[in-house]
Amino acid sequence: MAKAKEHHFDISAKLDMQEMKNAVVQAQKEVDNRYDFKGVTKEINLNEAAKSVVLLSATDNKVEAIYDVLISKMNKRGISINSLEEVKKEDASGGNKKYSYKIIDSIEKDEAKTIQNEIKKLKLKVTAVNQGDEIRVTGKNIDDLQEVMKHLRSLELKAPLVFDNFR
Repeated sequence: MAKAKEHHFDISAKLDMQEMKNAVVQAQKEVDNRYDFKGVTKEINLNEAAKSVVLLSATDNKVEAIYDVLISKMNKRGISINSLEEVKKEDASGGNKKYSYKIIDSIEKDEAKTIQNEIKKLKLKVTAVNQGDEIRVTGKNIDDLQEVMKHLRSLELKAPLVFDNFR
């Protein structure tokens, strides 16, 4: 008798850095063309190596406006707004304000444990195995796997979850 086929998917928090670059470029263009930013310092600096974004402008309100534009561009490109975590707000030279954000593109150990516990709580016939950067969820029933995805999307997690390799 043939064994039932196992299905699986991977949970990660991968971020498409090219899409992030595109979002930053688009946000910078929009801010450059906005009337309320004429003659005002306005910068969006993406540092891929350090996985950070720094916003710089004259006032807190201006920096927050730049942040809103960046978030809308990220959304349009399918990047979760949870991908940015505020690190610090500080005064910069010339009386400007500088906000620093960390780009989140991995699931931290504590959050991985939370995800695995949430999957166990569902009492479905699936197994969740932590594989370093990602969690592989395996089961015989595709509906069970889809139920796991639906449940995890409903949680308030820090990491922006990505589901891939669904087979």
